[in-house]
Amino acid sequence: MSEDNQRPIIVKRVKKHAGGHHGGAWKIAYADFVTAMVAFFLLMWLLGSTTSGDLKGIAEYFQTPLKVALAGGSGSGDSSSVIKGGGQDLTRTEGQMKKGEIPAEKKTINLKAAAAELARKEKTKLQDLKERIQRAIEDNAALRQYSKQILLDITSEGLRIQIVDEQNRPMFASGSAQLQAYSRDILREIAKALNDVPNRISISGHTDAQAYSGGTMGYSNWELSADRANAARRELIGGGLVETRMLRVVGLSSAVLFDADNPLNPINRRISIIVMNKKTEDAASKDGSTLEADAKSDAAEETTDAAAAKP
Repeated sequence: MSEDNQRPIIVKRVKKHAGGHHGGAWKIAYADFVTAMVAFFLLMWLLGSTTSGDLKGIAEYFQTPLKVALAGGSGSGDSSSVIKGGGQDLTRTEGQMKKGEIPAEKKTINLKAAAAELARKEKTKLQDLKERIQRAIEDNAALRQYSKQILLDITSEGLRIQIVDEQNRPMFASGSAQLQAYSRDILREIAKALNDVPNRISISGHTDAQAYSGGTMGYSNWELSADRANAARRELIGGGLVETRMLRVVGLSSAVLFDADNPLNPINRRISIIVMNKKTEDAASKDGSTLEADAKSDAAEETTDAAAAKP
């Protein structure tokens, strides 16, 4: 036997041990799976708790993201969600506000238009007051017989209520500031209606052109007209009118005639009550108010009324 055949055969076997080091790749895969599941359940929870406005905004954003971002419109910020979005008002469902350096649109107010609208509303209220007083007179049997002596009209100063004398039915005793009984009833009924509006009140007393006896240097139609205006003021207050509503009480004698063509006409003897509009009230409230201009305005309007009243 040769020497080669006599050599021992040695077999080396490498034993593999299970669980050896392999980098932990399965842990990474498991972590990715868990993260994906958490994200999925979080997404499902958000979708379940999101309002319809949010869903609509999100859907529109993903459909046209640049349009909403640049031009504004319905978007993800328009919702009723308590989570602050991009819109100004979180209770709205439409109207995404455009964000950026674009200046906000300035609102302008037309003061003349606002003043005209205020005057229109005020005139409407005075017209309603006029109609209420007319209805009160018609509904009151005691006052209905004096309806021709109560003249109501809307002037540039406001609602004018004039109580005039008739030939055989004067408001006051002759040459006196003492009111007749029916004149008191008329004034008290008017006082009830005047409390329904907040406007201030002006009262003026007027006489005819007949000179007051012995009034050359003493008591004259000027004092008489002023006393009659104050008597009317006291009766209005006695009828329930708040005293602070009075702004002006004047006596104009025969300076502003109702019937300028006939200065001795009994209709010139009257009490004029004006429920003043805002413009007139502001003018009368200032020191040195426009009494003279107002008197001229009254004279022009009353001349027109007298001409219209003639047959």
